Amino acid sequence: MFQLFDSNHDGVIEFTEFVLALSVFHPDAPQSEKVAFAFQIYDIQQTGFIEHGEVKEMIWALLDESDSILSDDIVEAIVDETFEAVDSKRDGKIDLEEWKEFVAHNPSLIKNMTVPYLKDFTRAFPSFVLRSDTEVDTNNSIC
Repeated sequence: MFQLFDSNHDGVIEFTEFVLALSVFHPDAPQSEKVAFAFQIYDIQQTGFIEHGEVKEMIWALLDESDSILSDDIVEAIVDETFEAVDSKRDGKIDLEEWKEFVAHNPSLIKNMTVPYLKDFTRAFPSFVLRSDTEVDTNNSIC
């Protein structure tokens, strides 16, 4: 997650980087940006694909966070069923196009990619404009 927010890859998340990354969670952010961001979250190794081990790692993290316990066999079955449903090319990995198609049929997968309170922030600070084409200059200010 840190790497997604640290867009200039300098090891520090500046305020502008934080705001720009957070903007994907705004209720008015395009769904395509939410889908792409979610894909990057699951693509832990940043290979451009979601692989078997990454899905398994995410499941274990979710189970740990919710204090749930499942056997290795059940987790493996969940991963296998996920790949059966999503990996339409049957190449053992999920690419962005397969992910987009899966989310299109299962929009609840990105439900957590919207933070309704950001709408209130926009109302309170009208100068805060949601823009996906925003550039960041070297002084870390929004252009």
